[in-house]
Amino acid sequence: MSATDTTWTPSAWRQTQAFHQPAWPDPAAATDAVARLRKMPPLVFAGEARNLRAALAEVQAGRAFLLQAGDCAESFNDFSAITIREKLKVLLQMSAVLTYGATLPVVKVGRIAGQFAKPRSAATELVDGVEIPSFFGHTINGDEPTLAARTPDPERMVEAYHQSAATLNLLRAFTKGGFADLNQVHTWNKDFVASSPEGKRYEEFAEGIERALAFMSAIGIDLQAERALHEVDVWTSHEGLLLDYEEALTRRDSITGDWYDCSAHMLWIGERTRQPDAAHVEFFSRVHNPIGVKLGPATSPAEAVALADRLNPDRIPGRLTFIVRMGAEKVHERLPLLLQAIKEAEHTVIWVCDPMHANMIKTKTGVKTRDFDAIMAELDAFFQCCWAEGAWPGGVHLEFTGEDVTECLGGSASVLEEQLSHRYESLCDPRLNARQSLDLAFRVAETMRQRDVFPSRPA
Repeated sequence: MSATDTTWTPSAWRQTQAFHQPAWPDPAAATDAVARLRKMPPLVFAGEARNLRAALAEVQAGRAFLLQAGDCAESFNDFSAITIREKLKVLLQMSAVLTYGATLPVVKVGRIAGQFAKPRSAATELVDGVEIPSFFGHTINGDEPTLAARTPDPERMVEAYHQSAATLNLLRAFTKGGFADLNQVHTWNKDFVASSPEGKRYEEFAEGIERALAFMSAIGIDLQAERALHEVDVWTSHEGLLLDYEEALTRRDSITGDWYDCSAHMLWIGERTRQPDAAHVEFFSRVHNPIGVKLGPATSPAEAVALADRLNPDRIPGRLTFIVRMGAEKVHERLPLLLQAIKEAEHTVIWVCDPMHANMIKTKTGVKTRDFDAIMAELDAFFQCCWAEGAWPGGVHLEFTGEDVTECLGGSASVLEEQLSHRYESLCDPRLNARQSLDLAFRVAETMRQRDVFPSRPA
């Protein structure tokens, strides 16, 4: 990560083994797409990534909490101002609940404006007896179950760039133009959430915020001058899976001379591509963005330490986030070993729980889903393990949507198995709907209030 390393270039990953990369049918077309992307303006700026790293350093120190959430896989087909607004609305609702309920600042990072590539467990699938490539996300191929749609097309990388740019433009307008004003806390409640038990609870909570603001105004505090009440920072992130795309959008910062992947503020390395000596870790060890790594139940303590050695050798606060995805039944067995190993190695990482990915189940009819109770069980176990080991449980990483989908079972307004087919719209994995997301936020806030029982925090 040294700024003095003048020999490294963003294409150096090509000299190492790269997993889960598409086999472009026309390599020349892929080279051309990468060359055009290399000339495009950056989607985010190095200074913004540094600001996020500073905010994440507060999380690491136990003075803030990370909420990272958004779509499993963004879609070229479902792209509109309304879709983006509804995702942001749920993120703001959850953040307000966590901030007010747990009395902690919340760092808001969306899985948005770039979450277009997905690794899959199998490269191909059978459709009506015909073997075709699996769907790897719209930046690689189409979701339609035909050979033509599933053939990887590098031109999709350029389309992903333009959709990400438009999404970022609208996000910045919403978050800086009044929509995120805390005085609008009531307007963030969607109709279907307002009519639900957790929606009514949210209304009561919103009234409490309004009373608090009225009190501050009454005692002479100039609320109009407080930027934090009227604007928010929402950072972008995605899995840095498609290295052609990430390489093309990596730029050298004119101020520091450091390399930054300007496709997003934060990138993460997936469970399937976190090999310490392979291409993804090599690439992301050289850029200076905040970096996350997904750690599944098979992760050994030695592997976790090796990843920290490669990705954050200088132990920079806010640089490295470990996103653990163990499964509700394995957290107590596996997570303490990782917590202990990282502590003994004197590494500085942020510990975050992804309670979604290791809790996938299939119904009797073969529908992929997740059970809300299992999601909460993993979250609860994560908090208890972190506190028991003297580590700060720094955040949650979720897949959700602003739409009233029926993809995950349970929640306070329970989704039943027979209801999954009503609105199952995900391109890949099942997501929490707005009701379930809000329910989760209230329960996490309640859990965080227990932290005084475990006074240990990072030094």
